Amino acid sequence: MNPTRQFKRVASKPSKSTQLSLSNNELETRTTRPPKPVTVRTKTKPKRTQKQTQPQPKLRIEPSAVSDPTFIQRTILSPEFFQIDALDLAPRLLGKFLRKDDVVLQITEVEAYRPNDSACHGRFGITERTAPMFGPGGHAYVYLCYGRNTMLNVVADKKGIGAAVLIRACAPVSGLETIQQRRGQQTDKPKLLDGPGKVGQALGISTEWSNHPLFTPGGLELLDGPEPDKMLVGPRVGIDYALPEHVSALWRFAIAGTPWISAPRNTLRPS
Repeated sequence: MNPTRQFKRVASKPSKSTQLSLSNNELETRTTRPPKPVTVRTKTKPKRTQKQTQPQPKLRIEPSAVSDPTFIQRTILSPEFFQIDALDLAPRLLGKFLRKDDVVLQITEVEAYRPNDSACHGRFGITERTAPMFGPGGHAYVYLCYGRNTMLNVVADKKGIGAAVLIRACAPVSGLETIQQRRGQQTDKPKLLDGPGKVGQALGISTEWSNHPLFTPGGLELLDGPEPDKMLVGPRVGIDYALPEHVSALWRFAIAGTPWISAPRNTLRPS
């Protein structure tokens, strides 16, 4: 078989009528179709591009004292984390996250209260109010100050010890609008959370939250967070009734370099 001849036979198959028909089609297309499709494509193209490039809504995270946008992926602290001396637990709580509902706060300032401490509520023994403080570490101890300020404490140490860490100040991480509504202040400045009563109000808690386990999902949780690079220490605030050695004890801790600290600030020094 001759390949060349076969190729020629196939190539020469189309007739003149077919070629003429194609020519007529081409002629009809050129005569009857204006360059409209090009114009239509030009008009619709930007619309498609606009839809594709339109930014999707993102989770709003407010600036925090220690920037950590991955707080959602952080784990809840275990009960063992809290069952140490209050003086050791207090600085370890700095940088950790408190979460309730849509509100997330980062702890920026704390105070330690220990057994045999003349400034500690546990000095009077177990009462109806202080009973949660004598439970195992990791629970909340919430009380009213002056009958109106809700103070959040984290119970420390083993069961029966009677120690806790007061949360004095925090920085907002998420849920700023809810915090402002609860606080009755439309501001994002440190005065929003620079005091223990303000922290309790921002979280929306009452004394009914006392004895709540902070290591269980749901409700009020304590999440892991970054340790601060530098820390400030100083005497505790508002305990003039205590013994001199306890008044001057450096059991107040704060993150250095953050404005989210309660007054007075001039008594804090680098650790």
